[in-house]
Amino acid sequence: MITPDHLDADRLSAPGGEPVLVVDAGRWVRPKAPIQAVVIGVDREGALPAVVVDDFDLLATIVADAPRPWVSVGSLSRVETLADAVRANPIAATIATQLLRLTAKMPLPEALTAESFAYSSLLGGAEFARWRAAAEIEDGPPTPADPVRIARDGDRLTLTLDDPANRNAMTAAMRDALYEALANALDDPSKPDVLLRGAGRCFSTGGDLPEFGRARDLAEAHLVRTLHSCARALDALGARGTVRVHGASVGSGLEVAAAAHHRIAARDAWFQLPELGMGLVPGAGGTATVARAIGRHRTLWMLLSGKRVGAKQAIEWGLVHAIEGGA
Repeated sequence: MITPDHLDADRLSAPGGEPVLVVDAGRWVRPKAPIQAVVIGVDREGALPAVVVDDFDLLATIVADAPRPWVSVGSLSRVETLADAVRANPIAATIATQLLRLTAKMPLPEALTAESFAYSSLLGGAEFARWRAAAEIEDGPPTPADPVRIARDGDRLTLTLDDPANRNAMTAAMRDALYEALANALDDPSKPDVLLRGAGRCFSTGGDLPEFGRARDLAEAHLVRTLHSCARALDALGARGTVRVHGASVGSGLEVAAAAHHRIAARDAWFQLPELGMGLVPGAGGTATVARAIGRHRTLWMLLSGKRVGAKQAIEWGLVHAIEGGA
């Protein structure tokens, strides 16, 4: 590939028609011209070559159990599948990579604000509108009056997401109730330890789909989202905050959980970031919280692939710190 100059670099972008570059990881040098294309570096020989990590948005290898930041893809055909995911939603994919690069250098509260700006802009974009128009979404059961159950035992506060009929979907009501409980824990002069868990068959399947796209004022929605950021509050608890997940932790269900300083998974736990397929980026903190746990390259892989990460892979990657009962 010819190194582009500043004018030619325009085509290496979503608006320019070439939103993704799949390159040889051992030979690629990022050009000085500011390209927007998502750069996937591939180790085709299984040599794990020395690379300048910042030159890439995702590093893929055929080597099994490769070290961070590499992602073991097994077959090279899966790299093209990742590239196709960029082409399917090029605006969202580009913004996701920009966010992951930008927020890696920010304190978490500022990173969450940057993500929320991006999320609100994509809610007004054509890619999300296309997904919304094609999606067949039925209203779920009504949210319980008290979607977060609170119990205290001495210096231990247990918060339970308590809407198992709706798989603990993170409705606005649940988010606000969880934020209020976390804020109260932060304000409590006795400084209780906090355990966050979910009732029923799973921790949380993430954002409530019937609520997606209902905000009329996207600017105000950004302010509310950052004002009641459960990820920010959970992170602020520091070592006092623990999350115990089981079953599905999807979308915001993972993004919030990843903010906890102690993360414990049941053996049946699995994790997923499906937002890119909707023309969105995570909106509850995932580009910051998940990336801080596993690195931005592996976070982008989760976004592009939409694949589930099981408990075993999660502990190997650092997404969780322990598996209940051992691996």
